[in-house]
Order: sequence, then C-alpha cells, then structure tokens
Amino acid sequence: MASIHLTTFIKAPVERVFDLCRNTTVYKKALEGRNESLSASAAGILVNAGDTITLSAKHLGKTRAITARVLEMIIPEKFVEEQVKGDLKSFRHEHHFKPVENGTLVIDLVEMEEPRDAVGGMLGKLFMKNYFETLLNKRNALVKLYAESEKWRAVMG
Repeated sequence: MASIHLTTFIKAPVERVFDLCRNTTVYKKALEGRNESLSASAAGILVNAGDTITLSAKHLGKTRAITARVLEMIIPEKFVEEQVKGDLKSFRHEHHFKPVENGTLVIDLVEMEEPRDAVGGMLGKLFMKNYFETLLNKRNALVKLYAESEKWRAVMG
C-alpha cells in the first residue's frame, strides 16, 4: 500500500479553497497536456456527497480508470473520495481544510494499492505514488493560483 501526505498553504479563505478543490473545471485544467480525462456525475461544477468522479489515463500500454464516490463532505472542513470501480486494488483520498490566521492549509491524505493486473501491479509500485503526488501538486498549485487572485471568479460560475 502506498501513502501520500501533502500539505499546501493557500493565502485565501477556507470556503473559497474548499470550493476550488471540488471544482471539476479546475481539476480538468490540472489535467491539460497530460493525456488524461476527468468526468463527474455532479449536477454542476462542484462535486458533492454521493457524486462520482472518474479519472482515465493511458499508462503501461493500457487505458486505466478509477471511479471514486464522494462518501463524506463536511463543508468547508473535509471531503473524502473512495474508489468504487477501477484498476487499482483500492484508492481513498481525504481532503482536509484548516483555516489559519492568514489563509488555509490544504491537507491531502491518500492511501492506495497498485493496479490489479500483473504488469500494472509490478510497475505500479514503482511509479504510482509519484504519479499521484505530481497530479495533486499540480492541482494544488492551480487552486493556489486561482484562490490567491481574482481568477477564482471565472471558474466558480
């Protein structure tokens, strides 16, 4: 099992940061240029409890996908996604938001197991953690860019 623990400081109110982190437009922008796609069952651009999010990408010669359901949402403190279908043996992502004096701490906690197939299982252990860390860091950098400027208004509909 692989674990990721990332902490990102964003100089913006917790409510804004929380909504940007569950904004499908922002997440899709983080995937641009990566030969990956995201789809969601959300009624609008913000995912809520019960919604599903599917991330698809071509890795190791195969299109791989995970579909995660938002199991828990406490606005603006945290939301939790867990794989309900997909190539990985398991995937759980907890997003925590802590208001601090001059902004918000975003804490990403991820627990995951390698892909189910033999090739993905062997190679997944080597590259899966780095792949998800890179993706989360890119998403967090984009959330930071939007939240700390007026750009957030353009993606919040």
